[in-house]
Amino acid sequence: MKMKINTKDFRVRPGEKVALKEWPTMVKPFYKSEKQYRRLLEEHVAELSSRQRLYYASKRYAMLLIFQAMDAAGKDGAIRHVMSGVNPQGCQVFNFKQPSADELEHDFLWRTTCKLPERGEIGIFNRSYYEEVLVVRVHPEILRSQGLSEELRDEKTIWKERYRSIVDLESHLYRNGTRTIKIFLHLSIDEQRKRFLERIDEPEKNWKFSMADIHERGYWKQYMEAYEACLTATSTHHAPWYAVPADDKENARLIVSQIVLDTLSELKMAYPKTTEKRRQELKAIRKLLTSRSVAR
Repeated sequence: MKMKINTKDFRVRPGEKVALKEWPTMVKPFYKSEKQYRRLLEEHVAELSSRQRLYYASKRYAMLLIFQAMDAAGKDGAIRHVMSGVNPQGCQVFNFKQPSADELEHDFLWRTTCKLPERGEIGIFNRSYYEEVLVVRVHPEILRSQGLSEELRDEKTIWKERYRSIVDLESHLYRNGTRTIKIFLHLSIDEQRKRFLERIDEPEKNWKFSMADIHERGYWKQYMEAYEACLTATSTHHAPWYAVPADDKENARLIVSQIVLDTLSELKMAYPKTTEKRRQELKAIRKLLTSRSVAR
């Protein structure tokens, strides 16, 4: 029997103070075997594909899907598996790494704002503007390279101000038809160690590993504190955060796909209606196509 995934169990309620030690990195699987997992994921992907066709045709909303996580939490895999059935014409994935010199000449939201999805499209951010209150908060020395005045990079106020800018942006997007889903893949430090070792021991995974990964692992406690502050300050009714247990990759993918499906199901969508003028035009074309002269 298919287990019901209640995505509200993973949703960070607005105003809730997040303590990640109280949020699980592993929950009881929603599948009983590898075969059942694949079948459930295929069902989710098929349903997502069907709803995406309606979503793309209606062009009433845009959807922004944001993934944030520690290294090796499975962002790439979740995107690849969950979105495998989506029409590439209606979906774009952007991976935001270290800002370029040109991007640093603008405000911290500029480079991601340029990549926001159009109505009818799904935009996926693999990391996002949230890096500016996560990585930069853990490494505040980065602020000095961002061209900000000393007053603007005051650490006593900058994080609260950036949270406010983010919430304001997401509120603006919501009012203009963009639905933002934010996924934090919650990985344990022990599981990260296991996955790092796999990347070292399995040759085909060597390319995924770098010394920078180990360097950042040394800041685990600081990152958890940054994530706690971020999720607490920026999870809202119109742009919620979901803390998805990520120690089980397969289970995480099922949860993420259900979150996307739930969001799509809440949208009021319909295929564009055909006007009377258009119907008459189509009848005329049909008559033309079925006439002997054209048929030959």
